[in-house]
Amino acid sequence: MFHSISRSAATTRRTGLLALGLSTLLAMLAGSMANLVLPALGAAFAVPFASLQWVLVAYLLGITCLTLVAGRLGDRLGRRRLLLAGTALFMLASLLCALAPSMGWLIAARALQGAGAACMLSLALAMVGPLVPADRRGWGMGLLGTLSACGTALGPSMGGLLVENLGWQAPFLLLVPLGLLALVAGMIGLPVDEQEQEGEGINPGSLLALTSALLCYGLLLSAGSEYGYGLVPVGGLAAWLLVRSERHASAPLLPLTLLHEPALRGGLLGSALVASVMVLTLLIGPFYLCGVFGLSLTEVGLWLSGGPLLAACTGLPAGWLVDRLGAGAVVRLGLGTMLIAMLGLVTSPISWGPLGYLLPILLLTAGYALFQTANNGAVVGAASEQHRGAVAGLLTLARNLGQLTGAAGLGGLFAALVGGDNLGDASAAALRSGMQLSFALAGLLIGLSLWVAGVQTRRALALD
Repeated sequence: MFHSISRSAATTRRTGLLALGLSTLLAMLAGSMANLVLPALGAAFAVPFASLQWVLVAYLLGITCLTLVAGRLGDRLGRRRLLLAGTALFMLASLLCALAPSMGWLIAARALQGAGAACMLSLALAMVGPLVPADRRGWGMGLLGTLSACGTALGPSMGGLLVENLGWQAPFLLLVPLGLLALVAGMIGLPVDEQEQEGEGINPGSLLALTSALLCYGLLLSAGSEYGYGLVPVGGLAAWLLVRSERHASAPLLPLTLLHEPALRGGLLGSALVASVMVLTLLIGPFYLCGVFGLSLTEVGLWLSGGPLLAACTGLPAGWLVDRLGAGAVVRLGLGTMLIAMLGLVTSPISWGPLGYLLPILLLTAGYALFQTANNGAVVGAASEQHRGAVAGLLTLARNLGQLTGAAGLGGLFAALVGGDNLGDASAAALRSGMQLSFALAGLLIGLSLWVAGVQTRRALALD
């Protein structure tokens, strides 16, 4: 009897961990697979690149807006309940993506998918503690981190393979049964919520203002958006209302008062700039490798998976370097490595073939892993115990804003430099020129990040 009960409890915990692991994996997979779908969507719907960008932007908007409040909503409504609801929404939205008869439908479904993914990512981290013993909590967090990296790494190869052989709907359809598996595992293995939940309230005015400001920002950055510039005053008003609402809120979404600390501002700015550059590499890659070198989407997906895999392998060595050299030194090392990679992307001869793009991308990814590990540790580690959660939220927002800027703004710049809305019909020479000029600008952003990091180091030395 005793062994039967113990076995049953252990099986339930493993089922719960399966649910949390799948939630993390699927949310990252949905983001990384979409880049390989864009060329096929352009051909299927005959829409300009500015519309294709919104397949990425809408997902990022959903994640950005809901990530900030998902944890707090889970405290009030029940974490298990909200995680299951988010998983169900993600699964439904994935099906709606696959059934989309128009680009507008697809973009709306992607926003819903991002909202579901935000609940899955935030609450998976919050719920792993009760499912593992205290002395194995680090292992549980590491498991979710590994699955997050795997989702990012598998996305390009799976997306390319599925799109080329089964059509653009296939990646979205794959997420439906996997989402159902996560939902069933969660219903079986996750602990039931307590009857009464306590938590801070959420200011709906702040949430509405934040969503409006982000939407206007995305529209403004998207190349070819006929309403973008007209929405500048609307976005400015929304941002002003957000700041005003947050100053008087008892439980603000964004702890804006923390931004008075220069080191925090520098870390957040660096995170945003670097994230925008990394998204640009994923956006340009499929169009450049297919259009210039004639690679199939399956081949492109396999090549592009190397970067995320390298990032996953670089995480632990980066942490080891931070422990020995200090976070500031590793931040500068990572940014310097990224700057060298940018130079390689701009100057590598076309005679090198796809390797001229992919080798610098691998170097760029290694530098990114060094930077992110060190910068995250420095920003969160410097915060007081009572503010660490809030600082982590600001760091997440900065990274998401950077990704939004890369997908909408820098991606639109690439399309403008290539000289056409339909990148599938662009010449190899135009694609190569657009790629080089885009990464030259991205190199300037990395250089700005390196300068900011140097300023922070000099300030720290002056204080010592």
